[in-house]
Amino acid sequence: MEFKTQYITPDIKLSLYEDKLYKTEIAFKNHMLIWFISGETKIIQADRSYLFKSGDIFLIPRNQLASIINYPKDGRPHKTVVMHLTIDKLKEFYANLNVKRKGTAIQKIRSFKNHPLLESCLTSLIPYFEMEGTFPENIASLKITEAISILRAINEDIDDILANFKEPDKIDLATFMEKNFMFNMPLEKFSYLTGRSLTTFKRDFRKKFNMTPQRWLTRKRLELAHYRLVKDRKKPIDVYYEVGFENLSHFSYAFKKHFGYAPTAFTKGRI
Repeated sequence: MEFKTQYITPDIKLSLYEDKLYKTEIAFKNHMLIWFISGETKIIQADRSYLFKSGDIFLIPRNQLASIINYPKDGRPHKTVVMHLTIDKLKEFYANLNVKRKGTAIQKIRSFKNHPLLESCLTSLIPYFEMEGTFPENIASLKITEAISILRAINEDIDDILANFKEPDKIDLATFMEKNFMFNMPLEKFSYLTGRSLTTFKRDFRKKFNMTPQRWLTRKRLELAHYRLVKDRKKPIDVYYEVGFENLSHFSYAFKKHFGYAPTAFTKGRI
């Protein structure tokens, strides 16, 4: 697996991936502005999915759970320019602006296709990756400021995302977990995204579901895997990572322990 990341600053990077497939599950702590040079990316969230390819530009809001699958395409590597829009930088940008957020924008991925203003801004970064020495911090700051300014000019409700500096509010735990259980995240991340400390999360979880989070997550993931094996006729190797297991052997062991037969029983015609 060949995965390379080249930073010109901590907030601006060039990402290059040349293998067949790279998958990760994450909720970014910063907003991510991404320009696709080549390759493809599939982003799967609880209620929607996206496919991005060469030339596309999109923004992933922070704290949004997603499975991200990157892969080369048409003989070219998966290559992107990524700009982190940090809370500190956004607070600095908005400090002297009298912006009143509407609070109505949905916190979802925003696609800008190959918008010429954004494309020009991000394309101008390419020569800097070939520089020797340290990239001047003031120039990096100007490029990020330029990108934010363009986003505000081309998307009227983007302030509802970028100018929202709040940590996640305490939300209904059951609704969130039923929607996002298939994402293989640490309990600390689930607790943060539901607006709770880890201790409060575990306490509230047991009150709601009458079992530990680990046990409930395993059961829900196995039930979803069973459904996809039976109804969608998928193979175990195509299912285990979709439902939140880290590897096939752990999935197969847990599946057989829970249901009494191996997940391969469906493909071998035993059930």
